[in-house]
Amino acid sequence: MSGGHPLLGHAIDFLRDPVAVVDRGHRECGEVFALKLGTRTAVVLLGPDSSRFFFAETDGLLSIRTGMPFFPRMFDPDFYLFADADEYRRQRDIVLPRFQGRQMEQYVEIMDRQVGDLARDLEGSGEFDLVDTLGPLVMRIAADAFLGTAFAQRLGGGFFAEFRRFSAGMDPVAPPWLPLPHLIRSRRARDRLRILLGGLLDERRRAPLDPPDFLQLLTQARFPDGTAVPELVRINLVLMLTWAGHETTTGHLAWALIDLLRHPDELRRLRDEQRSVLGGDDQLTMAKIHQMKHLDRALHETERLHPVAFMLSRTATQNLEYQGHHIPRGTMVIISPAVTHRLPRAFPDPDRYRPDRFVEDPRAMRDLIGFGGGSHRCLGVHFAYLEMAVVLTRMLQWFDFDLQVHDPQPVAGAKTKWPASPCIVRYRRRVPQPAGELT
Repeated sequence: MSGGHPLLGHAIDFLRDPVAVVDRGHRECGEVFALKLGTRTAVVLLGPDSSRFFFAETDGLLSIRTGMPFFPRMFDPDFYLFADADEYRRQRDIVLPRFQGRQMEQYVEIMDRQVGDLARDLEGSGEFDLVDTLGPLVMRIAADAFLGTAFAQRLGGGFFAEFRRFSAGMDPVAPPWLPLPHLIRSRRARDRLRILLGGLLDERRRAPLDPPDFLQLLTQARFPDGTAVPELVRINLVLMLTWAGHETTTGHLAWALIDLLRHPDELRRLRDEQRSVLGGDDQLTMAKIHQMKHLDRALHETERLHPVAFMLSRTATQNLEYQGHHIPRGTMVIISPAVTHRLPRAFPDPDRYRPDRFVEDPRAMRDLIGFGGGSHRCLGVHFAYLEMAVVLTRMLQWFDFDLQVHDPQPVAGAKTKWPASPCIVRYRRRVPQPAGELT
């Protein structure tokens, strides 16, 4: 694509607004094009077919290990996705049971309890910033689910702020050796979080729970061959689960509420569905959440319009040909959910919020890539969707909301695309405040 600067290429423009750069490249060159990020060439692949190629060839023609340079900088060079294939599977198998079967039903209770606590803390009416309020809620849910209720009850705003500093290390362009302020803050936050989480593991060893929760099981975890899981791996697994859960879900949840408030007809349909499913029995279960089909479509439409993970990258492991284009070994290969999700040929009328598009074409859900795809699709995607469904269901039961920002915009730069703050909503309680738990 055109417009690169000497030496730096398109890096400055990309760091300022990566989605705009990719969108311009698409309009100028089509669905396959190259740009320069400093000394590196990056090839952008757009469209559902390219996404399928990208995920199918991960760990083959495309490497995730060299395509996400920020991950080992934030965690460890031999951790999870960046370990060799056998070690990655061993580490993944430790956390996989936390997202399967009956465990998910228990998460509904945790999510319901935490959103109930938030609702009790709110006055009869007032206003709040979406990210400042929903971010800590999502963090408390993750902490309660993975670190235990006792720790979640001790959480303050400092824990959320520490994770924001840690997340600043997710920079896809800056070399890891550069002493940039945001990278230094990220490393320092990581070190403080590791000390905190390591202390939690020690605390649980001294005072085990019965029945054991995830943190308890992690203190005892061994690999299938009987060897003990290294302590740094245990700490990094907890750090990753808590970080990844809040990083994507906070933004997606905030955008979901924004979309509904900007489309009152869809909000009305969702509330009608809610009343029909819940009836006089207000207890939330996974079965009831799964009956709320319009809510599910609304959440997927938000994923389409506002993918929080706006870019995904890999590196070509060898010279390859794709759609008549030569991609040399070592080239960074990028896909963009933010641009692919708005291609008219893939999603007709792409800029409109229209959850019913997934009724007209149910297969379109398979073309969404906001949570990745293939064997490395986000492990917690079902947890995230369940969490968003529970929070939205309860908040819309208990409160009316008015969006106070005319046209919310995503945060600027190469950052996770949460709504930019301030993004204020005014609220008013719909139901009386009970003396005990909200039900």
